[in-house]
Amino acid sequence: MKPGFGEGAHGNGNHPSVVGPAPDVGPWALAVGLAVSSAVVFVIARYLIANGLVYLAKRTANKYDDIIVEKLRPFRFAWIAPLLVVYRFAGLLPQVAEPLREVVLFLILWLVVITLSSLLNGVNAVYEASRFYRGESIETYTDLARMVLVLVGVIVSVSMFTGKSPLALLSGLGAITAVLLLVFQETILSFVAGMRIQSNDLLREGDSIEVPSYNADGEVLNISLHTVRIQNWDKTLTVIPTHKLIEVPYKNYRGIRESGARRIKRALHLDVSSVRFCDAELIERLSSIDLLQDYMRAELNELEQWNRERHVNPEDPVNARQLTNLEAFRAYVIQYLKSRPDIRQDGMTLVVRQLDPGPTGLPLEIYAFTQTPDWEKYEATQADIFSHLLATVPQFGLRVFQEPSGMDLQGLLERVEA
Repeated sequence: MKPGFGEGAHGNGNHPSVVGPAPDVGPWALAVGLAVSSAVVFVIARYLIANGLVYLAKRTANKYDDIIVEKLRPFRFAWIAPLLVVYRFAGLLPQVAEPLREVVLFLILWLVVITLSSLLNGVNAVYEASRFYRGESIETYTDLARMVLVLVGVIVSVSMFTGKSPLALLSGLGAITAVLLLVFQETILSFVAGMRIQSNDLLREGDSIEVPSYNADGEVLNISLHTVRIQNWDKTLTVIPTHKLIEVPYKNYRGIRESGARRIKRALHLDVSSVRFCDAELIERLSSIDLLQDYMRAELNELEQWNRERHVNPEDPVNARQLTNLEAFRAYVIQYLKSRPDIRQDGMTLVVRQLDPGPTGLPLEIYAFTQTPDWEKYEATQADIFSHLLATVPQFGLRVFQEPSGMDLQGLLERVEA
């Protein structure tokens, strides 16, 4: 028996439970045996236990266990089994037992830290896949927990190799608090910002936002501890520090999605010179329009009664009240919008209003809401409405204002020369 092996087997009071090696077995044979035993345990843990967990997760109808298994990565966690074997039987090699145990404990510690960090990702993924998820990210909290986990792992690792108590190391943190605050300044600011964002429901994953100061306009893909990632509508990505987002103005379009409607706010610019009183011919033509029949009947009766009570000649262009083609067209636009099933009629604003005349004519603005917030359907509805109104304007004796083009000037010049 070689010196030291008998002492490691019987004289080492720290590990009385470890049985010493046989006198005729050399250290290399023991090392090989330990390696083979660890390999066998690893194969069992890797291909039986880990594969069994993956198989069971795939066989169940519940999707949450699939997420947990995917994030937990049991194949990586299977390495702990052979490391435990090495730690348990390290006493068989007393010359390297202590450093071997320290290395094994270090590896086990960080395997656990990495696995728990992955488990936090799994918790976040399960939450986002659950029916309780409304876009309010908890990744800020999981990121913070991950940082604390890594910090604990570092402290325990230093304690293992220095032989000092973790509590003693933690008590020394007070002396470097200022340094830590400086180093983790961004983290602290981001955490506070994340708390404000979640507590006030300012932003959710999936929201469409516009941040002019960062030239960002798109959908929020991810809200983490340090960054908010936005995919712009042109498919580029913008990353904004979380704490900066609450310092700058931004617009959140979530209300559009929650209301189930999208606003139309666009004006037709009419030529002011085409506005006139309706003559008998125009009145007759407008009275034949289905959407205007009730309006024309009520309006003409009201005007006739007003003029009769005041003994005013209905043909008098100044003293008498007369119907204008612009009034009739505005009434038609209102009735037309109310007749469309793709325009909201349930209490949301529906107004057709005249704005101040200007160099581009008289704006007649439509302010209404579509039945869907879907952008593509909204644009189709809006285009259909204005295409119809542009084609209808001449029926009221009105003209749409348009600035003269080169063709207009050329035609005018030809008429003057002729």
